[in-house]
Amino acid sequence: MLIKYTIVLFLAFPNLKAQNSKGQAPQKPNVVFILVDDLGLKDLSCTGSKFYETPNVDRIANEGTVFTQGYACSAVCSPSRASIMTGKFTARHGITDWIGAKSGTEWRTEKRFSKLLPAEYVHELSKADVILPEVMKANGYKTFFAGKWHLGEKGSYPEDHGFDINKGGWEVGSPKGGYFSPWENPSLPNVNDGENLEMRLAKETSAFIEQQKDTPFFAFLSFYAVHGPIQTTEAKWKKYREKAEKNGLAKNGYVMEIDLPIRQVQDNPVYGGLVESMDDAVGEVLNTLKRLNLEENTIIIFTSDNGGVASGDAFSTSNLPLRGGKGYQWEGGIREPYFIKIPWLKKQVKQIDFPATGADFFPTLLDFANIPLLPKQHIDGVSLKPLFENKTLKDRELYWHYPHYGNQGGQPNSTIRYKNLKLIHYWEDGHDELYDLAKDPYEQTDLAAKNQKETQNLKAKLLNWLKSVNANYPVPDPEFNLELAHKKHQNNVEVLMPKLEKERLNFLRVDYQPNQNWWKSKTTKD
Repeated sequence: MLIKYTIVLFLAFPNLKAQNSKGQAPQKPNVVFILVDDLGLKDLSCTGSKFYETPNVDRIANEGTVFTQGYACSAVCSPSRASIMTGKFTARHGITDWIGAKSGTEWRTEKRFSKLLPAEYVHELSKADVILPEVMKANGYKTFFAGKWHLGEKGSYPEDHGFDINKGGWEVGSPKGGYFSPWENPSLPNVNDGENLEMRLAKETSAFIEQQKDTPFFAFLSFYAVHGPIQTTEAKWKKYREKAEKNGLAKNGYVMEIDLPIRQVQDNPVYGGLVESMDDAVGEVLNTLKRLNLEENTIIIFTSDNGGVASGDAFSTSNLPLRGGKGYQWEGGIREPYFIKIPWLKKQVKQIDFPATGADFFPTLLDFANIPLLPKQHIDGVSLKPLFENKTLKDRELYWHYPHYGNQGGQPNSTIRYKNLKLIHYWEDGHDELYDLAKDPYEQTDLAAKNQKETQNLKAKLLNWLKSVNANYPVPDPEFNLELAHKKHQNNVEVLMPKLEKERLNFLRVDYQPNQNWWKSKTTKD
């Protein structure tokens, strides 16, 4: 009833959008939400990278508020994205793995020879959920989506869930056909051969902003970058190859994690170029807001859906000193860049240490947009607005549930964080790890055996919560073969890791060339 009432108000006063002078909050601020795929916390120059260059993203961090303990709700993409849209943790909405991953007995076809059969999971956003863009649209906002969706097949596309316009969103989670036109995407027609995908998405977003500059808008720019297959132009590859050489090349780039090799250095010039292309595209949107005098009326959010890919996929980056990466249960898999710019605040809070998650964006945006909160929907998220007013929020439990095996080496687990303590429960053998993130942010010292009382208390909270939301669990595979599992692991050590080291050096060769037209980018200017 509250939403309907708001609609009436807006329709009765179509020019309700306030023009803002600095320090005065608009009644209906614009929103630009920028979500990068697979971007690690350490993949930005503003978060400590000495290799990647991201001046445009740095602008958002420098002009806005940095959440130093910002989390994705999953270590892989679809679950995390669903949590942003619903305001719910993954076990509650049921999308616990990337949509398309095999589960149950189908998992055996992957030849991973694992002890468990991964849990079943939901394969699209529920129509019963009233998700973020639907609420924004119901309250007078024009809604726009560009880029990666990966939250359901036809019938569950962005336009089926509250977005008025969809440019590039469909069921595929990677840039099918590559980062340069022609690509394969039914929602994003090819126009110019060699066109960069991320810049195209940014220009589509900019065009939408210009068209809607006089009415409130909610623009969700969801890059396919920096997901594999990683690609860049020859010019950007050359820039980062020379930079890697100048920084000094490490003798070895990998060590073994539990099952897969994991990258230890940021020196991949192809990935460096891809990160910079993403940053260029962010700059396109920021410059559009500035040109149209919309900066002071527009909230900007910048984040990622999971940690950087240090293992599996393209083995692209290193998240050190954070442990792990995409697909892993440690901080490198779930800690993210998490920036929110509220431009009209007289005293911008530059840094907030409160642990925040992707589920918090939903109520936070409603709060800043003067839309009544929907606590029964965004049940696991809280509005972060009080923190921008130098107020406090209560400590709460954060939950992650990944009853699957990641392509990157992660194991089936469930995790709880309360205050500074983080407990990881492993479903293969039931053991637990406990870390004090205040004293040990890089998760080097497992306290589970030493602090048994805290371990049992947190474990009980975790298991009770999972039961309360009817979580799905993995089950033992009666066909598990220890000998085959051992052979698979030995192959990762003796064959895969040397192969990756060779590939790393190949990217850094002066005469490296992936193909004649550099992934189709040479058909146009860089």
